[in-house]
Amino acid sequence: MKVLQLGKFYPIKGGVEKVMEIFTQGLAERGFASDMLCASHDGETTDIVFSEVSRIFRTKSLTKFAATMISPEMIFRLRRICSEYDIIHVHHPDPMATLALFFSGYRGKVVLHWHSDILKQKFLLRFFSPLQSWLIRRADLILGTTPVYVEESPFLRKAQDKTSFLPIGVDPYPWLSDEIKTIRDQYPGKKIIFNMGRLVPYKGYHHLIEAMTHLSDDYVLLIGGDGPLRAELLEQTERLGLQKRVEFLGFISDKLKPAYFGACDVFCLSSTIAYFGACDVFCLSSTIKTEAYAIVLVEAMSLSRPVVATKIPESGVSWVNEDGVSGINVPVEDAAALAEAVHKICDDPELWKTYSKGARHRFYDVFTKDEMINSLINIYTELLNPSK
Repeated sequence: MKVLQLGKFYPIKGGVEKVMEIFTQGLAERGFASDMLCASHDGETTDIVFSEVSRIFRTKSLTKFAATMISPEMIFRLRRICSEYDIIHVHHPDPMATLALFFSGYRGKVVLHWHSDILKQKFLLRFFSPLQSWLIRRADLILGTTPVYVEESPFLRKAQDKTSFLPIGVDPYPWLSDEIKTIRDQYPGKKIIFNMGRLVPYKGYHHLIEAMTHLSDDYVLLIGGDGPLRAELLEQTERLGLQKRVEFLGFISDKLKPAYFGACDVFCLSSTIAYFGACDVFCLSSTIKTEAYAIVLVEAMSLSRPVVATKIPESGVSWVNEDGVSGINVPVEDAAALAEAVHKICDDPELWKTYSKGARHRFYDVFTKDEMINSLINIYTELLNPSK
């Protein structure tokens, strides 16, 4: 079995590319030939060799348009190499990858990984829609990250007979005792709410900051990451008089992420990037379907952090955070409900322990990288050799 992961760009910028890389490496570690074809966004086009059976091919990009790298070379490269593969696993949304597959002449099996609907680039969708419809018809199997998303997507309603789902899994984060203590010592006697991600509108940070006005001075909110809304969010924080209770941490290195996750009391998610070690609860306050999965929730669960997340319509977020098991899900754009959920968890030590244990159990039951790769191999094997 030889598989090609197709789509997006390299170096990694977001969750879709990271999943592609994990698939490529994970399959290779188990002895399966697996490559990755994507556009370059830094000008580098030399192949990256993972092992004797695994490589990343990067093609030259002309420009970037509507979050898509325009790379005609991808079309020609795929056409040359596609016959080598038993399965091409194309990752959506990526119009360039779909176009390359359309012109490749490939006749083997196609897995379509439906990471999310196209929501923001509605102008682009008007032109891409016929090609997207072709891709849905061409796919032998369509995988979502949660059952909710593939069931609710309006684009997949006529293809439910060939849809399934594969939760995104990660390696558990280590428990960094010294680093966690250092973080917690900076906020003595405080309950730490943690959130990390790009400071962009759909992450719901305005509601998360407003939620702090419903909580006592015993709570502090730490926000990791940066983005175009930073100045606006800082202004909101000052206007509400929360300068001493809301802290913007900026970029957090991969080395320190586990410490922040572990140090928090609650993880309140408003983005897809995690900061796990020191918080008590992780709180996710995203408000629209663009937040389709939120890997950061899974990372927080690996360190037994209770989660507060939002019930985003048609999104898989509230499936990842199982309400009453790993935490609490609340209505979108409801700052008071966010605050109430955080307070409910942190004010009841027994409930906190219940959700902490539930988060860790759910992680190991559903969201480990090993379980994901094992399931992926089974999916590929069944696709190539369907049971009679």
